[in-house]
Amino acid sequence: MRILVATDTWLPHVNGVVRTLTAVASGLERLGVDVVFLTPKDMPAGALPGPRRIAARIAELKPDAIHIATEGPIGLAARWYCRSRGRPFTTSVHTRLAEYAAARWSIPPRLGWSFLRWFHNAGRGTMATTEALATELAARGFKRVQRWPRGVDTNLFRPQLNASLGLLRPIFLTVGRLTHDKNLAAFLALDLPGSKVVVGEGPARDELARRCPNAIFLGTKHGGDLARTYAAADVLVFPSRADTCGHALLEALACGTPIAGFPVTATREAAGGAPVAALDEDLRAACLHALALSRTACRAHAETMSAEASARAFLDNVERAGMAPHPAPALVPAADAARAKRKRAAPAIS
Repeated sequence: MRILVATDTWLPHVNGVVRTLTAVASGLERLGVDVVFLTPKDMPAGALPGPRRIAARIAELKPDAIHIATEGPIGLAARWYCRSRGRPFTTSVHTRLAEYAAARWSIPPRLGWSFLRWFHNAGRGTMATTEALATELAARGFKRVQRWPRGVDTNLFRPQLNASLGLLRPIFLTVGRLTHDKNLAAFLALDLPGSKVVVGEGPARDELARRCPNAIFLGTKHGGDLARTYAAADVLVFPSRADTCGHALLEALACGTPIAGFPVTATREAAGGAPVAALDEDLRAACLHALALSRTACRAHAETMSAEASARAFLDNVERAGMAPHPAPALVPAADAARAKRKRAAPAIS
Protein backbone atom coordinates (compact mmCIF):
# COMPACT_ATOMS: atom_id res chain seq x y z
CA MET A 1 0.00 0.00 0.00
CA ARG A 2 1.24 3.50 -0.79
CA ILE A 3 0.06 6.57 1.14
CA LEU A 4 0.77 10.11 -0.07
CA VAL A 5 1.03 12.81 2.59
CA ALA A 6 0.65 16.42 1.43
CA THR A 7 2.29 18.99 3.71
CA ASP A 8 3.25 22.66 3.45
CA THR A 9 6.05 22.30 6.01
CA TRP A 10 8.98 19.96 5.56
CA LEU A 11 12.66 19.41 6.13
CA PRO A 12 14.98 21.22 6.67
CA HIS A 13 12.46 23.00 8.92
CA VAL A 14 12.09 21.29 12.28
CA ASN A 15 8.71 21.68 13.95
CA GLY A 16 6.00 19.55 15.52
CA VAL A 17 4.29 18.79 12.22
CA VAL A 18 7.48 17.62 10.54
CA ARG A 19 8.49 15.49 13.51
CA THR A 20 5.00 13.96 13.73
CA LEU A 21 4.97 13.09 10.03
CA THR A 22 8.49 11.66 9.96
CA ALA A 23 7.75 9.58 13.05
CA VAL A 24 4.55 8.09 11.63
CA ALA A 25 6.27 7.45 8.29
CA SER A 26 8.98 5.50 10.09
CA GLY A 27 6.34 3.46 11.90
CA LEU A 28 4.38 2.84 8.70
CA GLU A 29 7.49 1.60 6.91
CA ARG A 30 7.98 -1.00 9.64
CA LEU A 31 4.42 -2.10 8.95
CA GLY A 32 5.27 -2.60 5.27
CA VAL A 33 3.54 0.58 4.04
CA ASP A 34 5.20 2.86 1.48
CA VAL A 35 4.90 6.56 2.39
CA VAL A 36 5.58 9.32 -0.12
CA PHE A 37 5.38 13.06 0.43
CA LEU A 38 4.13 16.06 -1.53
CA THR A 39 6.09 18.99 -0.07
CA PRO A 40 7.48 22.42 -0.95
CA LYS A 41 10.52 20.59 -2.35
CA ASP A 42 8.29 19.41 -5.22
CA MET A 43 7.58 23.02 -6.23
CA PRO A 44 9.85 25.44 -8.14
CA ALA A 45 11.58 27.87 -5.77
CA GLY A 46 9.22 30.67 -4.81
CA ALA A 47 6.32 29.29 -6.89
CA LEU A 48 2.85 28.48 -5.64
CA PRO A 49 1.67 24.90 -6.20
CA GLY A 50 -0.34 25.08 -9.44
CA PRO A 51 -3.15 22.57 -10.00
CA ARG A 52 -1.45 21.00 -13.02
CA ARG A 53 1.83 20.48 -11.22
CA ILE A 54 0.07 18.96 -8.21
CA ALA A 55 -2.01 16.67 -10.44
CA ALA A 56 1.08 15.56 -12.36
CA ARG A 57 3.03 14.83 -9.20
CA ILE A 58 0.21 12.81 -7.64
CA ALA A 59 -0.26 10.88 -10.89
CA GLU A 60 3.47 10.15 -10.91
CA LEU A 61 3.46 8.82 -7.34
CA LYS A 62 0.29 6.69 -7.85
CA PRO A 63 -0.85 6.61 -4.21
CA ASP A 64 -3.55 4.28 -2.93
CA ALA A 65 -4.57 6.82 -0.29
CA ILE A 66 -4.07 10.56 0.22
CA HIS A 67 -3.67 12.34 3.55
CA ILE A 68 -3.55 16.16 3.74
CA ALA A 69 -1.63 17.30 6.81
CA THR A 70 -1.75 21.10 6.50
CA GLU A 71 -4.12 23.80 5.29
CA GLY A 72 -1.60 25.87 3.29
CA PRO A 73 -1.15 26.21 -0.49
CA ILE A 74 -0.06 22.58 -1.00
CA GLY A 75 -2.85 21.33 1.24
CA LEU A 76 -5.39 23.43 -0.65
CA ALA A 77 -4.09 22.22 -4.02
CA ALA A 78 -4.21 18.59 -2.89
CA ARG A 79 -7.75 19.13 -1.58
CA TRP A 80 -8.77 20.59 -4.95
CA TYR A 81 -7.23 17.61 -6.76
CA CYS A 82 -9.16 15.12 -4.63
CA ARG A 83 -12.45 17.00 -4.82
CA SER A 84 -12.25 17.51 -8.58
CA ARG A 85 -11.63 13.80 -9.16
CA GLY A 86 -13.91 12.38 -6.49
CA ARG A 87 -10.98 10.87 -4.58
CA PRO A 88 -11.45 10.33 -0.86
CA PHE A 89 -8.86 11.78 1.49
CA THR A 90 -8.17 12.26 5.17
CA THR A 91 -6.79 15.32 6.97
CA SER A 92 -5.25 16.14 10.34
CA VAL A 93 -5.23 19.15 12.66
CA HIS A 94 -1.83 19.98 14.16
CA THR A 95 -2.05 23.63 15.21
CA ARG A 96 -4.63 26.08 16.51
CA LEU A 97 -4.57 28.01 13.25
CA ALA A 98 -7.63 30.14 14.02
CA GLU A 99 -6.09 31.49 17.24
CA TYR A 100 -2.71 32.00 15.57
CA ALA A 101 -4.27 33.96 12.70
CA ALA A 102 -6.21 36.08 15.18
CA ALA A 103 -3.08 36.93 17.16
CA ARG A 104 -0.81 37.50 14.15
CA TRP A 105 -3.12 39.12 11.59
CA SER A 106 -6.21 40.13 13.64
CA ILE A 107 -8.44 37.73 11.70
CA PRO A 108 -11.57 37.03 13.79
CA PRO A 109 -11.38 33.49 15.23
CA ARG A 110 -14.87 32.67 13.93
CA LEU A 111 -13.63 33.19 10.37
CA GLY A 112 -10.60 31.02 11.03
CA TRP A 113 -12.71 28.20 12.41
CA SER A 114 -15.16 28.55 9.51
CA PHE A 115 -12.29 28.10 7.05
CA LEU A 116 -10.98 25.09 8.94
CA ARG A 117 -14.42 23.42 8.97
CA TRP A 118 -14.75 24.00 5.22
CA PHE A 119 -11.29 22.56 4.61
CA HIS A 120 -11.49 19.46 6.78
CA ASN A 121 -15.15 18.49 6.47
CA ALA A 122 -14.62 17.80 2.76
CA GLY A 123 -12.53 14.77 3.70
CA ARG A 124 -13.49 11.33 4.94
CA GLY A 125 -11.89 11.85 8.35
CA THR A 126 -10.13 14.54 10.39
CA MET A 127 -7.41 13.14 12.65
CA ALA A 128 -6.77 14.76 16.03
CA THR A 129 -3.68 13.87 18.01
CA THR A 130 -5.21 14.37 21.47
CA GLU A 131 -8.53 13.45 23.07
CA ALA A 132 -9.09 17.04 24.15
CA LEU A 133 -8.60 18.33 20.61
CA ALA A 134 -10.89 15.66 19.18
CA THR A 135 -13.63 16.70 21.62
CA GLU A 136 -13.18 20.38 20.80
CA LEU A 137 -13.25 19.80 17.02
CA ALA A 138 -16.48 17.81 17.29
CA ALA A 139 -18.04 20.58 19.41
CA ARG A 140 -17.02 23.14 16.76
CA GLY A 141 -18.84 21.29 13.99
CA PHE A 142 -16.07 19.13 12.53
CA LYS A 143 -17.41 15.89 11.12
CA ARG A 144 -15.87 12.41 11.18
CA VAL A 145 -13.24 13.31 13.77
CA GLN A 146 -10.73 10.46 14.28
CA ARG A 147 -8.33 9.91 17.16
CA TRP A 148 -4.68 9.57 16.12
CA PRO A 149 -2.43 9.23 19.18
CA ARG A 150 1.11 10.43 18.81
CA GLY A 151 4.11 8.14 18.90
CA VAL A 152 7.84 8.44 19.37
CA ASP A 153 10.80 6.41 18.11
CA THR A 154 11.99 4.97 21.42
CA ASN A 155 14.99 3.34 19.74
CA LEU A 156 16.39 6.66 18.54
CA PHE A 157 15.25 8.73 21.52
CA ARG A 158 16.55 6.99 24.64
CA PRO A 159 18.44 7.79 27.83
CA GLN A 160 22.20 8.25 27.43
CA LEU A 161 24.04 8.42 30.75
CA ASN A 162 27.17 9.98 29.27
CA ALA A 163 25.42 12.63 27.17
CA SER A 164 26.81 16.10 27.88
CA LEU A 165 26.59 19.61 26.44
CA GLY A 166 29.54 20.87 28.47
CA LEU A 167 27.39 23.57 30.08
CA LEU A 168 26.65 24.63 33.63
CA ARG A 169 23.86 22.54 35.13
CA PRO A 170 20.96 22.40 35.50
CA ILE A 171 20.25 22.63 31.77
CA PHE A 172 16.80 23.91 30.77
CA LEU A 173 16.15 23.04 27.12
CA THR A 174 13.48 24.10 24.65
CA VAL A 175 13.13 22.58 21.18
CA GLY A 176 11.08 23.67 18.19
CA ARG A 177 10.45 26.26 15.51
CA LEU A 178 11.39 29.72 16.75
CA THR A 179 8.21 31.69 16.11
CA HIS A 180 6.38 34.24 18.22
CA ASP A 181 3.35 32.01 18.83
CA LYS A 182 5.52 29.50 20.75
CA ASN A 183 5.76 31.93 23.71
CA LEU A 184 9.52 31.32 23.97
CA ALA A 185 10.07 34.78 25.44
CA ALA A 186 8.25 33.63 28.59
CA PHE A 187 10.87 30.92 29.09
CA LEU A 188 13.90 33.03 28.20
CA ALA A 189 12.83 35.80 30.61
CA LEU A 190 12.88 33.46 33.62
CA ASP A 191 15.49 33.78 36.36
CA LEU A 192 16.80 30.21 36.47
CA PRO A 193 20.01 28.62 37.68
CA GLY A 194 22.37 26.88 35.26
CA SER A 195 21.93 27.20 31.48
CA LYS A 196 19.11 27.91 29.05
CA VAL A 197 19.48 26.09 25.72
CA VAL A 198 17.41 26.65 22.57
CA VAL A 199 17.33 24.16 19.68
CA GLY A 200 15.67 25.19 16.41
CA GLU A 201 15.52 28.00 13.90
CA GLY A 202 12.83 30.40 12.80
CA PRO A 203 11.91 34.02 12.14
CA ALA A 204 11.99 35.00 15.83
CA ARG A 205 15.54 33.78 16.46
CA ASP A 206 17.38 37.10 16.21
CA GLU A 207 14.90 38.94 18.40
CA LEU A 208 14.97 36.19 21.04
CA ALA A 209 18.77 36.15 21.02
CA ARG A 210 18.86 39.92 21.58
CA ARG A 211 16.38 39.70 24.45
CA CYS A 212 18.27 36.89 26.16
CA PRO A 213 21.98 37.11 25.32
CA ASN A 214 22.87 34.54 27.99
CA ALA A 215 20.86 31.75 26.34
CA ILE A 216 22.68 29.19 24.19
CA PHE A 217 21.22 28.89 20.67
CA LEU A 218 22.35 25.63 19.07
CA GLY A 219 20.42 25.90 15.81
CA THR A 220 18.66 22.94 14.21
CA LYS A 221 19.52 19.40 15.26
CA HIS A 222 18.39 16.09 13.79
CA GLY A 223 18.47 12.41 14.59
CA GLY A 224 21.15 11.25 16.98
CA ASP A 225 22.40 14.79 17.67
CA LEU A 226 18.93 15.85 18.74
CA ALA A 227 18.48 12.73 20.88
CA ARG A 228 21.80 13.36 22.67
CA THR A 229 20.77 16.96 23.35
CA TYR A 230 17.52 15.83 24.98
CA ALA A 231 19.38 13.22 27.03
CA ALA A 232 21.94 15.80 28.22
CA ALA A 233 19.28 18.24 29.43
CA ASP A 234 17.79 18.27 32.92
CA VAL A 235 14.37 19.67 31.92
CA LEU A 236 12.50 20.19 28.64
CA VAL A 237 10.65 23.50 28.93
CA PHE A 238 7.51 23.82 26.79
CA PRO A 239 6.20 27.39 27.16
CA SER A 240 3.62 27.29 24.36
CA ARG A 241 -0.01 27.83 25.26
CA ALA A 242 -1.36 27.41 21.71
CA ASP A 243 0.03 24.08 20.45
CA THR A 244 -2.44 21.24 20.14
CA CYS A 245 0.38 18.80 20.80
CA GLY A 246 4.13 18.87 21.09
CA HIS A 247 6.23 16.10 19.61
CA ALA A 248 9.26 17.45 21.46
CA LEU A 249 7.50 16.49 24.69
CA LEU A 250 7.44 12.81 23.75
CA GLU A 251 11.00 12.86 22.44
CA ALA A 252 12.26 14.39 25.69
CA LEU A 253 10.37 11.87 27.82
CA ALA A 254 11.77 9.00 25.75
CA CYS A 255 15.25 10.31 26.60
CA GLY A 256 14.33 10.38 30.30
CA THR A 257 14.02 14.16 30.47
CA PRO A 258 11.08 15.55 32.48
CA ILE A 259 8.79 18.35 31.27
CA ALA A 260 8.02 21.81 32.60
CA GLY A 261 5.24 23.95 31.17
CA PHE A 262 1.91 25.62 31.62
CA PRO A 263 -1.12 23.42 32.43
CA VAL A 264 -2.49 23.39 28.87
CA THR A 265 -3.80 20.67 26.58
CA ALA A 266 -0.48 19.72 24.97
CA THR A 267 1.42 19.24 28.22
CA ARG A 268 -1.47 17.54 30.02
CA GLU A 269 -1.98 15.08 27.18
CA ALA A 270 1.75 14.27 27.01
CA ALA A 271 1.92 13.59 30.74
CA GLY A 272 -1.33 11.65 30.81
CA GLY A 273 -1.43 11.66 34.59
CA ALA A 274 2.06 10.15 34.97
CA PRO A 275 4.57 11.86 37.32
CA VAL A 276 6.70 13.12 34.43
CA ALA A 277 5.74 16.80 34.14
CA ALA A 278 5.60 19.87 36.37
CA LEU A 279 2.75 22.06 35.16
CA ASP A 280 2.11 25.44 36.75
CA GLU A 281 0.94 28.92 35.76
CA ASP A 282 4.20 30.00 37.42
CA LEU A 283 6.59 28.71 34.75
CA ARG A 284 9.68 29.27 36.90
CA ALA A 285 8.20 27.16 39.69
CA ALA A 286 7.39 24.44 37.15
CA CYS A 287 10.98 24.42 35.87
CA LEU A 288 12.44 24.08 39.36
CA HIS A 289 9.92 21.42 40.38
CA ALA A 290 10.67 19.35 37.26
CA LEU A 291 14.28 18.93 38.42
CA ALA A 292 13.07 16.52 41.12
CA LEU A 293 11.05 14.25 38.79
CA SER A 294 12.17 10.68 38.03
CA ARG A 295 13.96 10.20 34.71
CA THR A 296 13.15 6.48 34.92
CA ALA A 297 9.43 7.31 35.13
CA CYS A 298 9.77 9.57 32.08
CA ARG A 299 11.26 6.78 29.98
CA ALA A 300 8.70 4.24 31.16
CA HIS A 301 5.84 6.57 30.24
CA ALA A 302 7.26 7.24 26.76
CA GLU A 303 7.53 3.50 26.10
CA THR A 304 3.72 3.31 26.18
CA MET A 305 3.55 5.64 23.14
CA SER A 306 5.52 3.92 20.39
CA ALA A 307 5.78 5.05 16.77
CA GLU A 308 4.41 1.66 15.68
CA ALA A 309 1.24 2.11 17.77
CA SER A 310 0.72 5.58 16.29
CA ALA A 311 1.26 4.21 12.77
CA ARG A 312 -1.30 1.43 13.32
CA ALA A 313 -3.86 3.98 14.51
CA PHE A 314 -3.17 6.11 11.42
CA LEU A 315 -3.70 3.07 9.15
CA ASP A 316 -6.92 2.16 10.95
CA ASN A 317 -8.22 5.69 10.35
CA VAL A 318 -7.34 5.48 6.66
CA GLU A 319 -9.15 2.17 6.35
CA ARG A 320 -12.23 3.43 8.19
CA ALA A 321 -12.29 6.36 5.76
CA GLY A 322 -12.83 3.83 2.97
CA MET A 323 -9.48 4.17 1.25
CA ALA A 324 -7.61 1.17 -0.14
CA PRO A 325 -8.54 -1.71 2.17
CA HIS A 326 -5.47 -3.59 3.22
CA PRO A 327 -4.68 -6.77 5.15
CA ALA A 328 -3.54 -6.31 8.72
CA PRO A 329 0.15 -5.47 8.33
CA ALA A 330 2.89 -7.32 10.14
CA LEU A 331 6.18 -5.84 11.16
CA VAL A 332 8.72 -6.25 8.39
CA PRO A 333 12.43 -6.80 8.97
CA ALA A 334 14.40 -3.58 9.29
CA ALA A 335 16.60 -4.52 6.33
CA ASP A 336 13.57 -4.98 4.09
CA ALA A 337 12.14 -1.66 5.26
CA ALA A 338 15.45 0.05 4.48
CA ARG A 339 15.52 -1.42 0.96
CA ALA A 340 11.94 -0.26 0.38
CA LYS A 341 12.86 3.20 1.57
CA ARG A 342 15.73 3.48 -0.90
CA LYS A 343 13.36 2.67 -3.77
CA ARG A 344 10.90 5.45 -2.90
CA ALA A 345 10.28 8.20 -5.40
CA ALA A 346 9.55 10.73 -2.68
CA PRO A 347 12.14 12.74 -0.74
CA ALA A 348 13.92 10.64 1.86
CA ILE A 349 13.29 11.31 5.51
CA SER A 350 16.41 12.31 7.40
